[in-house]
Amino acid sequence: MKSPDKHHKIILAATKVFAKKGFFNARISDIAKEAKVADGTIYLYFANKLDILLSVFAQETEKLINKVTNLLNAEEDVQKKLTIFITHHLQAMRKNRSLAEVIHIELRQASKLIKEYRSNTFSEYLDLMAAIIQEGQEKGVFRPDIDVQLAKLALFGALDETSRLWLARGTDLDKAIAQLTLLFQNALVQQSAP
Repeated sequence: MKSPDKHHKIILAATKVFAKKGFFNARISDIAKEAKVADGTIYLYFANKLDILLSVFAQETEKLINKVTNLLNAEEDVQKKLTIFITHHLQAMRKNRSLAEVIHIELRQASKLIKEYRSNTFSEYLDLMAAIIQEGQEKGVFRPDIDVQLAKLALFGALDETSRLWLARGTDLDKAIAQLTLLFQNALVQQSAP
């Protein structure tokens, strides 16, 4: 019988192993050793190493979605919602460096992975950004001439690259949060007539 605790233990172990060794260099036995389970136990829960990686991504993205959704639902001001999204994304990456490594580096390593990376969970996460932008347009706060789909991709691209640079070079995330918030607020907010 499958145990939810073991599944979670394997996910945590895999996140650490992928971050340390990289997806391609990591072996199932490395993950098993880190999780303190037998190699065969891994296959009771996952089909292969790619399945583990995608499960790590989906599970962690779901946690991000739940947390951000709760924060956004508690806020009325659409500009503050945009700030909340930017802040929470980058703070979540700082809080879990191993997860940031997996999301921003390991998932980029092969085209098949990138294709899988665009999963329903990931789309749902991107759609949270789109909903903020669309709400801002409907309220007359954000410019109506901005394409919502393009804006959400631009915002995620900026967050993704900022996280990657933080991992590689130690970019100041607090400064990045302030700068990205300023950049996107200035780009999206309706300018009042002179």
